[in-house]
Amino acid sequence: MNRILIVAEHEAGKLSAAVAKCVSCAASIPDAEITIAVLAADGAAVAQAVAAIAGVARVLLVDHPANEPALAAVLAPQVARLAAGHSHVFGPSTTFGKDLMPRVAALLDAAQVSDVMTVESAQRFRRPVYAGNAIVTVEAVGGRQIVATVRVASYQAAAAGGSAKVEAVKLDVLLPTHTRFVSVTAARNDRPDLQTASRVVSGGRALGSAENFALIQRLADRIGAAIGASRAAVDAGYAPNELQVGQTGKIIAPELYIAIGISGAIQHLTGIKDARTIVAINKDAEAPIFEIADYGLVGDLFSLIPELEKHL
Repeated sequence: MNRILIVAEHEAGKLSAAVAKCVSCAASIPDAEITIAVLAADGAAVAQAVAAIAGVARVLLVDHPANEPALAAVLAPQVARLAAGHSHVFGPSTTFGKDLMPRVAALLDAAQVSDVMTVESAQRFRRPVYAGNAIVTVEAVGGRQIVATVRVASYQAAAAGGSAKVEAVKLDVLLPTHTRFVSVTAARNDRPDLQTASRVVSGGRALGSAENFALIQRLADRIGAAIGASRAAVDAGYAPNELQVGQTGKIIAPELYIAIGISGAIQHLTGIKDARTIVAINKDAEAPIFEIADYGLVGDLFSLIPELEKHL
């Protein structure tokens, strides 16, 4: 039996869609028994959402005032305590998981495998390297705990329909006080979240200005899509950095990805290669983006986008 503990990511009482994708990854390990840990100040609603994911055997709810807001330094010792008796500890390869899981691995003195995209066995995994240009197979040492982050763009979310039991847990763990929450500044809008949206429209440097980026915003609103941007567009100041898609931005896997005025540098392609359908609009017919696009439209985006809007 491979007992797998998944750390649930959540915010403002809402469960992250990444958790169900971690369940899909864990379920591909032979003879898996999946437990999910919810660490919160008041996580009852999140725990119930987790319990409804098919394939989850048990939910551990750890309520503690120090768990809100979530700080990796505070969560890590609690996760390490919960990990006792588990062969694997998984977290999503998101900002949350990348911050937390290395601390957990250090506390457990365990091997960490980052960005798991395929499970070959309980110890063997495949993960991308060199900005996604190559896939490496890694094998962890047998007989020891394995800590991993899951490349959620590589997995479909596990279905609903589960009925796992929620168990409240009290932990006698000394929590560190050297890290404290000061404040958070984040852009808020009514559009879908970039990392979980089923449709994404992204703009590149070819838009020429932040004012012209309104073309992307208008098109996205027409089809109910999230907005993304290439690194070049972000560096030029056309879009805020939280919209950056790519190796140094967000890795996404929407059902539909529309790249407008984006040439397709390898760092950008790394972030979208798991998208189900890719549409590219660019005036350069030799742009690398067309090599991976399912549909391509060659032409001036300033003429084509208004035409698309008319048809929509």
